[in-house]
Amino acid sequence: MRYVVLAVLACIFVQPARVAAAPEIDPRASLGVVQQWIYNYRNKPDYAHVPAAVRVLFHAQTFKEPENAGIYLGFIAGAIGSNPAKAEQLVTSFFPVPPEDEWVIVRAIAYSGLPDWRNLMRRVEAKMPGRRVMIDGYLAGTQPTLMDIPLEETKPGMLDKLKGTFTRNPFAKEDRKLDTKLTYATSQDLLDTLWGYYFATGSHLPIQRIMQMLPWSKSRDTTDKLTIGSMARYTLASYAVRDTELREYLREQLGRQSESIKVPLTEVVDAADTVELGAVRKDAVTAMEELKAKGSDARRNLDFWGQIGVGAVALGCVSAAALGQVAVGIPCVIGGSASQGLLSFCEKQQ
Repeated sequence: MRYVVLAVLACIFVQPARVAAAPEIDPRASLGVVQQWIYNYRNKPDYAHVPAAVRVLFHAQTFKEPENAGIYLGFIAGAIGSNPAKAEQLVTSFFPVPPEDEWVIVRAIAYSGLPDWRNLMRRVEAKMPGRRVMIDGYLAGTQPTLMDIPLEETKPGMLDKLKGTFTRNPFAKEDRKLDTKLTYATSQDLLDTLWGYYFATGSHLPIQRIMQMLPWSKSRDTTDKLTIGSMARYTLASYAVRDTELREYLREQLGRQSESIKVPLTEVVDAADTVELGAVRKDAVTAMEELKAKGSDARRNLDFWGQIGVGAVALGCVSAAALGQVAVGIPCVIGGSASQGLLSFCEKQQ
């Protein structure tokens, strides 16, 4: 199948003379073909066709909804970071970029893992004057890179809570502020981004980060952590079924991880070995229903759940399963085929 995809790519993409030459987009290029190509990329990297594939993604308006574009963002970041000597050529080949999509280039450079990514950012920032604030944020360190994003926000200790109690005016009206702090525990698209980076590089670094989320699949604290932990467990098992090297790496990690990671990781390996993915998905759905019925360990108010609906949760995990949904048959971990979020996504792909 991989050779068929590569043959199709050879037909729909104009062959570039070098990485810096950006091929023209063929209107017949299929997003589905590019998705399959991305999934197979780590088995046989095809660096010369990365510019063409990225331009198809832009042409298909893949980044119109940033929350559902993480897997593609991660792939671009991984492609940039995989070949430091040609990174600037590759980035230059993406231009011109639609102004509304320039954020993708900025974030991909910051997420690339290149030791010299800041200087690369400075060299191309003149091409993206509309993203100066975002660029300055990454250069100044106020915006974290992919591997520097914390798993979750640090909870205040007892002394901090007491200090806040005595220093806060109890009669003052506090305005609700938008929380823009980025963590893996609250941003489902970051899991997708890690998978995209893995597809581009085959690096185990994003896999290690995903394994750190596995204990959340046993969490009964928040819906966010339970959902993301369940997605991490399910996607690891799903891709490991088809990826022998990934499956063996996960097996090797069993003896090196803490007990909190080892337990769900054992479930991942067992599910991958026996191809029993249904059990993993069923357990995730059961845990969700239990959390809805009994409430969280922190006694959080879950009245909002009925207003959000399963469709909204499904929309968050659609991008994680996008390659599977279109190319390798991996269903959404939580939503199911009847969810409005998944249906909406599928309609866009038709």
